[in-house]
Amino acid sequence: MNARAAWRLERLGFARVYRYPAGKADWLAAGLPSEGRNAGAPRAGTIARDVPTCGPDEGVAEAAGRAREAGSDLCVVVNDERVVLGRLRGGALDEGSDAVVEDVMEEGPTTTRANSELLSLATRLHDHDVASMLVTDPDGRLIGVAHRDDADALLCQTGASTGE
Repeated sequence: MNARAAWRLERLGFARVYRYPAGKADWLAAGLPSEGRNAGAPRAGTIARDVPTCGPDEGVAEAAGRAREAGSDLCVVVNDERVVLGRLRGGALDEGSDAVVEDVMEEGPTTTRANSELLSLATRLHDHDVASMLVTDPDGRLIGVAHRDDADALLCQTGASTGE
């Protein structure tokens, strides 16, 4: 909707008016609410969970401690705008390390958008034998992490299958 229409709706008393110039596809990819026939369809954003984060200039020991406290084997490296820069996992999450996150992080992890169909995501995770994938908005900002087990469980509830 254009700015003039948004302002007019607000003037008429509508409390929740959104002006989103990037369009419907971008809105859905950002995991924002939708209406209509497919609004309730399970998508990656449906199962995205919080995940520990750290900055690139932090110490690995601090990031590893944060991940451990959260019960996670992953810490996502983000900038001040929460844009995903990388991740720490496995041996890189060494609480005894004196290293700086940026020096040991995996750069450019694979991500998916919040509006990715859950069946497609689960199939992709199974095909590549991956336990989880980061969910980001179209600008690369972290929404959360989608776990394969959560996708499988929700698909099982809805009657869909990945063929596994």
